[in-house]
Amino acid sequence: MSRTNARRWLSPIAMAVAAACISPASAQDVDVAAVEARLVQMEREMRELRALLEGHRGTAAPLPATTAAAPPTATAASAPAPASAGAATPPRNPMMPGAAPGTAFSFGGFIKFDAMTTRTSDGQIADGSPGRLFYFPGATPVAPDGQGRSSTYSDVHAQFSRFWLGADTVTDAGKTIKAYIEADMYGGGSNAFAGNETITNTYALTLRQAYVSYNGWLAGQTWSNFQDVAALPDAVDFTGPSEGTVFSRQAQLRYTRGPWSVSVENPQTTVTPYLSQAARFNSGDDRLPDVTARWITRGDWGHFTVAGLARRFRSGDASTSGAALSVSGRVNLGANDDIRYMVSGGDGIGRYLGFALGSDTVLDADGRLHSQRGYGGFAAWRHAFLPKLRGNVIYSVASLDNDPLLTGGSVTERAQSFRVNMIYSPARNLDVGGELSWADRRLENGLEGDLQRVHTHVKYSF
Repeated sequence: MSRTNARRWLSPIAMAVAAACISPASAQDVDVAAVEARLVQMEREMRELRALLEGHRGTAAPLPATTAAAPPTATAASAPAPASAGAATPPRNPMMPGAAPGTAFSFGGFIKFDAMTTRTSDGQIADGSPGRLFYFPGATPVAPDGQGRSSTYSDVHAQFSRFWLGADTVTDAGKTIKAYIEADMYGGGSNAFAGNETITNTYALTLRQAYVSYNGWLAGQTWSNFQDVAALPDAVDFTGPSEGTVFSRQAQLRYTRGPWSVSVENPQTTVTPYLSQAARFNSGDDRLPDVTARWITRGDWGHFTVAGLARRFRSGDASTSGAALSVSGRVNLGANDDIRYMVSGGDGIGRYLGFALGSDTVLDADGRLHSQRGYGGFAAWRHAFLPKLRGNVIYSVASLDNDPLLTGGSVTERAQSFRVNMIYSPARNLDVGGELSWADRRLENGLEGDLQRVHTHVKYSF
């Protein structure tokens, strides 16, 4: 825009606003000082706008976008095209003057309101713990037959509301550098860090993802390469089939080329003491990263993927190895139906399965370390009854192959859950859902408990 054109519309704006300030009142009611102060402010803003227009004078490139238009997994529609030889340097973003030239910003997230009533057959899940916010299979209380006492309680929260910020920069070579950061208000699943439900219901900010990617490489924290996020069902609960799901976010270095991806990821060994004489703990002694590899194929029919995991466990001077395999995918059955599934298992799958339902390793009487075997999976059917109404049926199970001579009888042997939901979308990006779920957990010594929950939510994505 030229200086002449800028003046053509800037001056009338000033006159119109000044007139608006005076005309509604009679002369004796006019605050002359306030009007003069407002005019001075407007003149300053117009000078700033003229300076901005002069900075873009003679440049044909449009201003980069500053608001979200696409999810972080897609290339932002507003990102400038790669610069050709001899082309002018892309302008800096006026909203972020320190950003690299040619950077497009995106922002998004959702607000999620959860309200649920839970009944547990053998005691109560501790208030303020993760199991009160979403289905956490290891939290289901257990007791001997006839000795448990049922309990019913309700919880309401908005802790899973989240936001993300992305920045895509196109280099002179035409390649994209992507930065992405995401957080929610989960606060580690406890209100002990930031507040309580007595007055303010404040919760701590939780880092979910923070990474940078370039030319096939990714460095930072994101979902494990061993996890297939795209296979997760459409649940009202935070995850849904928790016990049968590979679920892990952690720091990693990943390389992707075509359908293949490999990664080295943050190691952590969970250890069950001999005969469970003490609580399970994280060793903190790991020296080698967890290594993963994945192959995936996609089409209009859905997707199918296979992932492998190799680990080296260490606790003190004791060490051992483990490996696991996961097969998952989604099959589209026409326009209104799809099936989603996952099957995973192996020695040392431990903390990757079911929110660490089982331990990675167990110590024997001599202090030697043994990897633990576990298996899990889920199947989910999604059906769209109407364009704005859909439902899901989900079953999930995990089985842990413990050696009671090493672990004792107080560790989880099996957990399973079943849920059905209906989700209505009265407007774009707005979901109102209800879900009924049932779950049970059994220990090696035969103690068992079950859970029933009615869970509703309102979720608006932006």
